[in-house]
Amino acid sequence: MLAQVYDCYHCGLPLPAAGAWKVQIGGVARAMCCPGCEAAAQAIVDMGLEDYYRTRSAFASTVDRQTLLPPELLLYDLPDAQQQFDLDAESAEATLTVEGIRCAACVWLIERRLARVPGVLAVNLNVATERLYVRWSKSSCKPSTVLQAVRDIGYAAYPYDAERHEAQLRRAGKTLFRQLFVAGLSMMQVMMYAVPAYIADDGTLDADMAGLMRWASLLLTIPAVCYSALPFFRGAYGYLRQRTLGMDVPVALGIAAAFGASVLAVWRGSGEVYFDSVTMFIFLLLCSRYLELVARRKAAGAVEKLQHALPASAARMPAYPGNHQVDVVAAAQLREGDYILVKPGEAIPADGEIVAGESSLDMSLLTGESAAMRKGQGDQVPGGAINIAQVIVLRVSKLAADSTLASLLKLIERAGNGKPRIALWADSVASWFVAALLLFAIAVFAFWQWHDPARAWPIAIAVLVVSCPCALSLATPTALAAATDRLVRQGVLLVQPHVLEVLHRTTHIVFDKTGTLTVGKPALQKVLTFDEMESAACLQFAAALEANSAHPLAQAIVAAADLTLLPEVIADEVVTQAGQGLEGLVDGIPYRLGNAAYVAELTGSSIQDQVPAGMTPVYLGCSGTWLARFDLADAIRSDAQQVVQHFQKLGKQVILLSGDQQAVAQYVADRLGIRVAHGGCLPEQKLAYVQQLQQQGAMVAMVGDGINDAAVLRAADVSFAMGSGAELAQTHADTVLLSPRLSAIADTAELAARTMRVIRQNLGWATAYNLIAIPAAAIGWINPWMSGVGMSLSSALVVLNALRLRRVSRLRFKPEPARLARPLRV
Repeated sequence: MLAQVYDCYHCGLPLPAAGAWKVQIGGVARAMCCPGCEAAAQAIVDMGLEDYYRTRSAFASTVDRQTLLPPELLLYDLPDAQQQFDLDAESAEATLTVEGIRCAACVWLIERRLARVPGVLAVNLNVATERLYVRWSKSSCKPSTVLQAVRDIGYAAYPYDAERHEAQLRRAGKTLFRQLFVAGLSMMQVMMYAVPAYIADDGTLDADMAGLMRWASLLLTIPAVCYSALPFFRGAYGYLRQRTLGMDVPVALGIAAAFGASVLAVWRGSGEVYFDSVTMFIFLLLCSRYLELVARRKAAGAVEKLQHALPASAARMPAYPGNHQVDVVAAAQLREGDYILVKPGEAIPADGEIVAGESSLDMSLLTGESAAMRKGQGDQVPGGAINIAQVIVLRVSKLAADSTLASLLKLIERAGNGKPRIALWADSVASWFVAALLLFAIAVFAFWQWHDPARAWPIAIAVLVVSCPCALSLATPTALAAATDRLVRQGVLLVQPHVLEVLHRTTHIVFDKTGTLTVGKPALQKVLTFDEMESAACLQFAAALEANSAHPLAQAIVAAADLTLLPEVIADEVVTQAGQGLEGLVDGIPYRLGNAAYVAELTGSSIQDQVPAGMTPVYLGCSGTWLARFDLADAIRSDAQQVVQHFQKLGKQVILLSGDQQAVAQYVADRLGIRVAHGGCLPEQKLAYVQQLQQQGAMVAMVGDGINDAAVLRAADVSFAMGSGAELAQTHADTVLLSPRLSAIADTAELAARTMRVIRQNLGWATAYNLIAIPAAAIGWINPWMSGVGMSLSSALVVLNALRLRRVSRLRFKPEPARLARPLRV
């Protein structure tokens, strides 16, 4: 035993004489030296980690009270708890929720503090979602070290949990609203006492009454300064503790200076008071912060919906199909092969296959497409889709943690773990801006103290208050968050941070063919008849032979036959010849369907015809007669041609790179109006081609299927993967298209251009405002309360301008009608 009879069982320190703290560990009441050890030990027991005490080789570390870690943080250092953060053998990562974020300035402070923690390898805080990503070396850093570093600067952090995060957001919103309400109430009451003093500037106001009004204004200002202004003082204190100058520092200095000078004037009975300016400034700045908070919530709205899309529970059917009894279990307990019941209006808890029933599913959260999709027995459905029609029974094919939606959320977390260069530049400029502002305010105060001492104090306060570093820092992240939210709702997921910044500057758009410009499966393009039998009847005979075949060409023929609306034909005694075709009886007559050589054996003659480039021919014949030829090709996406034309109109060069034969690639290129097409390209050849373009100065956007094109997608300046549920986690692209619409690429390019335009507008406005307002305040043209109005309006304008990006609509691409042979349109 490590502990002696009179030692604390948790840390090993001597027990106090009057100590009465105990915890049941291993069925025995163990003595503790203090409430902290008792809380830590009890938490360890409650988490089911009692083995810690049986396997430990030393007591829990003890430190002096100044650096003592809260017991709940020490729990994350336990071996079992650390496993949730493991990334590989050397490093770990975590996504944390941070409480107390007030504005973009908090992001800069937290990132700067964590970057100085020994062992921290990467850190990024997403201001829109208030989620912090940290990666650290397991040999030189612990989870509790990261959490404590955040606490040291006045914030609380904990591993992300959707419900707790949502509750924290609600609390933060309510707290900020209460502070805003108190500041507004104080401002209105103080203005009631300030107005008579402004009006009676001719000395008609009695001195005793003026003094009473000043004291009343002081009392009414105290709640605004001591409660409503707390976010600014806490933020400034956190910056100063880290020996940095953040955006809350000039705000806090301005409030403190104006309030302090006013209190001193009231105490002395002479001098200017600024209680009305102080309360108005606090109220207006809180208004802009509340607006920013609402904007961040809206900008992260689509992402938050995805976080809550998977239900917490599922209706499992343990004895299905013999028994339809349902047990409600946690979705995390579902295993592959389990049967679950999904009622109308419920979300599907995990990926699965429908084994009973047929219904329509709303998959708008996953794909951005609002139209419901009909699914029946044998169809695969993703977790997160909503059943909107009838009851269905599913067999679980993936755990909830590995579902399509879970893969999406992992990509979303990855998407927030970086910043584009323009955002990093804005953060850097804002930090230097604060330092320069403070030096300038000191210089202005010194000048006016020499020139006109009575005006020195109010002018220095106006300089501190009128500046708006927040607008500089908000200009980029608010616009990016709004654009990202819009794209997620359209089925486009940005995985890397540079996409919007780079996409609008691309010069070349390179498309893969199969699965990108085409849908990746064959479709019937034309029916050519050789006999008097009509093409629709020939198609029905071919479909009868192929009815039970799983071959892609067979499925294309069957799908086309369904469009003819003719009575179904039945084939008997169907025999398949691998690699050649099928033979069967229709009304007792033998027919063959397959390649020309195989069908010629039955017809007794060869056929001489010219097959169009890019087509795969399938022949139909019977004894002594050739009946028809079916030309099949990979179906081109309905909006592909319009997307190609859209980029060509923008002056970008569109190129087709394909692994298929040159004739096939050229056929698709001709159909779409693409002037440059290269077929027969292996993955390494595609990579070399793109790199050659880049060496020539081109900026390349690559669009592929995300798996075979992994290398070239990674090498391109910006890349898109046509995503499907099973492929999402494997993609190496910068952007994943959850929607089957190819036009989503054009939507993204259009939004990228608008986003960069809005960012430039925001940065231009913030720069122009500060260049005009700060000198005006230094000259004495702007008093403190006018400064507060200007700063608040500047921040609000930046946020509102960025939120316009959420309303950008899709480009109007009308799908082309399916190109079927004329006889099929009966």
